[in-house]
Amino acid sequence: MSSWFKKKFRNFEAFAIDVIFGRAEGTAATLFAGFLQALSFLFSGIVQLRYWLYRRRIFHDQPLGCLVVVVGNLTVGGTGKTPVVEKFAAALRDRGRKVAILSRGYKSKSPPFWRKWLNWITHAAEPPPRIVSDGVRVLLDSEHAGDEPFMLARNLPGVLVLVDKNRVKAGMYAIKKFGCDTLVLDDGFQYLPLKGRLNLLLVDKTNPFGNGHLLPRGILREPIKHLKRASYVFLTKSNGQRDEELEELIRKHNPGADIIECAHRPQYLKRFGADAGGGGGGGGGEKQPLDFLKGKRVGTFSGIAVPESFEKFVRDLGGSIVCTRRFLDHYRFQKDDLDSIFKEALERKVEFIVTTEKDAVRIAPDTPCPVPLYYLRLEIEILQGAADFNEAVERICFPGVAALP
Repeated sequence: MSSWFKKKFRNFEAFAIDVIFGRAEGTAATLFAGFLQALSFLFSGIVQLRYWLYRRRIFHDQPLGCLVVVVGNLTVGGTGKTPVVEKFAAALRDRGRKVAILSRGYKSKSPPFWRKWLNWITHAAEPPPRIVSDGVRVLLDSEHAGDEPFMLARNLPGVLVLVDKNRVKAGMYAIKKFGCDTLVLDDGFQYLPLKGRLNLLLVDKTNPFGNGHLLPRGILREPIKHLKRASYVFLTKSNGQRDEELEELIRKHNPGADIIECAHRPQYLKRFGADAGGGGGGGGGEKQPLDFLKGKRVGTFSGIAVPESFEKFVRDLGGSIVCTRRFLDHYRFQKDDLDSIFKEALERKVEFIVTTEKDAVRIAPDTPCPVPLYYLRLEIEILQGAADFNEAVERICFPGVAALP
């Protein structure tokens, strides 16, 4: 694929995302929005039919004989799901569960098409799930594992992380091969073949359901009324202030769900690069406290769904952003991209560059950094409903104490 075509495709993709999020204006945006609206009606019909088939038991989910916890959302991108998965899996591990996280490995590098075709033609056995972490070692990089699975594997020693689009197969493998007794489905709310005993639904409090439309006109994967399938609703990116209108909407569709408010809190800055003492890749470089940002001229770049939230963290911590670059979500940085970022940073005389942890894992560990590069580590903090969170963990670890829903 030529570089010209790649550039045009990226520009179109960025334009489409701006239309979906309501950031684009003008005649072209209006016409394209109308086209997407027609596609949304078709998508809605497919989604509704799929759920109807499972509800009527025409399609069947498969029990695996162990506890299955689903973490997901109704929308695409930007709810802060990975820190919640990490916190929950760590809590389960610390209470003695043998935990495996099952992920589809979004944007990970899968086997080539010809190999899949050959396996199908020859009726060869399906390959096993990719093992990102066996609980002791991280075995795959972010390119082959996917950004989130790699981050989870690196941050959760003692927890298995497996990648496979068929998470029933991955779950069976985790149970038989590693003796797991608890499966956490990362981004699994729409994965119906494996039914969760507990469904944790994340809702971005700053943008709960976008414009209310389903894909591709909006950001909804399924209708808002499917809030009713949640056992717990996590309101992420909360500022601590109650949103009675949002809570009322949730209660309307799911009167019995516990609502837990949480926020993503910056913890520290970590140096990137092999010369930082940790092998790069977002790994074990030197740490700096958050006040390291105060009064500093910094550059930023990110390839996440909501870059504004990351940039706000940097500013709120006292950093003065003098240059910034935004890329599409899950964008895999090329050498030319990073060369351009560092060149601008040198020209603007920034003291260092800051990116996100998810972006850091997509940079080659041996990338030279003529300007110091750090990533901002975030962790989840429960603001309201902490008792509900602890209760959820206890009910999973000790199902005899209280029946699971």
